Amino acid sequence: MIRSRGFSLVELAVALAIMALLIAGALIPLSTQMEVRNTADTRRTMEAIREAIIGFAQANGRLPCPAAGTVATGTNDAAGRPAGTEQLNPTTLPPPSTATCAASFGVVPWTTLGVPETDSWGRRFSYRVSPIFADGLGTTTFNNTFPAAQNPPCPSPLIPTPTQSSFALCSMGSFTVNTRNEGTHAQSALGQALPAVIISHGKNGAGAFTPGGTTRPAPAGSDEIANATPAATTFWSRPPTPAVSTCSDAAGPAFCEFDDIVVMIASNTLMTRMVAAGKLP
Repeated sequence: MIRSRGFSLVELAVALAIMALLIAGALIPLSTQMEVRNTADTRRTMEAIREAIIGFAQANGRLPCPAAGTVATGTNDAAGRPAGTEQLNPTTLPPPSTATCAASFGVVPWTTLGVPETDSWGRRFSYRVSPIFADGLGTTTFNNTFPAAQNPPCPSPLIPTPTQSSFALCSMGSFTVNTRNEGTHAQSALGQALPAVIISHGKNGAGAFTPGGTTRPAPAGSDEIANATPAATTFWSRPPTPAVSTCSDAAGPAFCEFDDIVVMIASNTLMTRMVAAGKLP
């Protein structure tokens, strides 16, 4: 007679160990796939935001001002403006065409533009704009004075003087986006004299504003610190690197953690679209 027997404890332990290894092996690629998807989705959202910002300029003759990152979703600021509304002076609604930006830094004005509020990790997009490109019509001399007068300056007198745009074909932005060599950490420019920059602070969200109006803890590395600094005019875009115990972005041996995503609005792209819309020259 043939007798049947069950698995011994040792055989069960081996089977469970194999199953655990198989599950762990499946989970690691899944988490990686999720991060790749989150990054790709965020990049697509940022490209859509860039298009919305340029479209706003084509309709209004200027780039939108930033929204305040400290106003919680679903609430209003002290002037009665809903969260995600561009911050302007004066604060009257609707704002006059000559209104100026209350600040050149903040978050993407998602309510004004009708775009998503957050990236794939649930944090708001930082937004920096050069005042000459965002202040109201007739409020500038067409030579940027933030952080210093542009060089070379626009001709004076400017002929013809734009009447449907707050900036001219000769106007230059205030911002630079740099990258670094992966081996030497040496910096080089990706974009200069940029009118505006949009930043997702990535999975770690260091320095980003949350929908609750709070700010996430500051980054560790100098490049991410620059991307989260309100008054900064130089930003960084480079391949992502993991967190390490000892790091330096400007010198070796290892980069500090970096997962920011930076999208630039270049002058030539903006000017071309403004000419096509009849807002320039």
